[in-house]
Amino acid sequence: MNRKKLPGKEIAFQSIMIILFTLLFLSCIYPFYYIFIASISSPDAVKKTMITWYPLEPTFANYLQVFKLNGIFNAFVVSVSRTFAGTAVTLFFTSILAYTLTKNELPCRKFFYSIAIVSMYINAGLIPWYLTMRMIGLKDSFLVYILPTAVSAYSMILIKTYMESITAGIEESAMIDGAGYFTIYWRIVMPICKPVLAAIIVFTAVGQWNSWTDNLLLVNNMNLKTLQMTLLEYLNQATNVANMARTGGAGAVSGAAISPFTLRMTITMVVTVPILVVYPFMQKYFINGIMIGAVKG
Repeated sequence: MNRKKLPGKEIAFQSIMIILFTLLFLSCIYPFYYIFIASISSPDAVKKTMITWYPLEPTFANYLQVFKLNGIFNAFVVSVSRTFAGTAVTLFFTSILAYTLTKNELPCRKFFYSIAIVSMYINAGLIPWYLTMRMIGLKDSFLVYILPTAVSAYSMILIKTYMESITAGIEESAMIDGAGYFTIYWRIVMPICKPVLAAIIVFTAVGQWNSWTDNLLLVNNMNLKTLQMTLLEYLNQATNVANMARTGGAGAVSGAAISPFTLRMTITMVVTVPILVVYPFMQKYFINGIMIGAVKG
C-alpha cells in the first residue's frame, strides 16, 4: 500500500508542533515531579546538593514525620468527610435545580435562571458572607463546609444544558406510565446524565478538598479543622516544626531529621496526591460531560 508523501512544509510544521507540545508537557509535569523527588530526598543531602532530575538518598522518613504531626489523622478524616458529603449534597441540589429549570411549565422559569446566572458575577462580598454564616449558626459547625456550596450556578448550567439534549419522548413515555417528576428525574434523567455528572463530581470534589478559607474564618474548633488548614499552619511554621521533629517533638520518628524545605515539599504532596486519585476513574465521563455540556449556552 503506497503512503501519501507529505510536503516538506507539512513535515516541518508537524515537527515543530511536536517539539512545542513536548516542551509544554514537560513544563507542566516537571514542577510536580520536582516536588515529589524533593519530598523523598534526604534532608541532609538536599542541603549539600541542589535537586534537579532525581532524588538524593531516597527516603520516606519525611512522610513518616508529616503523618505523625499532631492532629493530622483527625484533619484527614474531616477533609475526606467534607469532600464526600459536600460533593453529594452539591450534586443532588444542583442537578434537581437544573432539572426544574428545564420545565417550561415552571412559573417565572427564565427569571429564576437569570438570577442564577447573575449570582456568578455579583456577590455581596466577604464580610456580608461571614456575617450571614454566623447569623444562621454555621460558625464552628461541620455544616459550614457543606450548606454554602449546596448549589453551584456554573454546574447547574452544565447539567441543564445536558438535560435539554435528552429526547423529550423518554420523559413523555414515563409520564404516560404514571411516573412523576421526581421519579423521572431520579430513575431516568440522572442515569442518562452520568457523563456531565462525573464532570461536576470532579469539579466539586477538587473544590471541597482544596478549600480552607471557610475553616480559617468560621471554624475555631480543633476537631473540625481540615487537612488543608492544618498543613497550612505547619507549612507556615516549617522551621519550628522541623526543629521539633529533630528533637523528638510533634510525634517525630526517632533518629530522623527533616528540614523546612523537605517538610514543605512533603506537605504539598500529601495535600495533592489524594485528589489526583479521582481523575483516572472519572476521566472518560469527565471529557464527554464537558464537551456535551458546552454545546449549547
